[in-house]
Amino acid sequence: MISNRNKYKAVKTTVDGITFDSKKEANRYVDLCRLESAGYIAHLRLQPEFPLMVNGTKIGKYVADFSYLRNGQRIIEDVKSKATMTPVYRLKKKILSTYEPPVVITEFF
Repeated sequence: MISNRNKYKAVKTTVDGITFDSKKEANRYVDLCRLESAGYIAHLRLQPEFPLMVNGTKIGKYVADFSYLRNGQRIIEDVKSKATMTPVYRLKKKILSTYEPPVVITEFF
């Protein structure tokens, strides 16, 4: 396991050759892998990207931590702390919620 600190003072952590921004995110990945192996979730993806569109114009992108299927429903998940609940994150979340159908982000604390 390799570690160093990022801008939020989280410790970068490597699991299965994948480097995560925090121990919390790495631990969530391990939990999700177990859930997928047990058949509770399917199609686990890391770092899925979503274009941020306003009035038909791409203004940026949002990168989630994970996405997966649970009971046939797509779940988009972001591992959060108080420090990472930034105004930019909240704005991106609001933009995605205006989509049809809405992109709903589940926050894991």
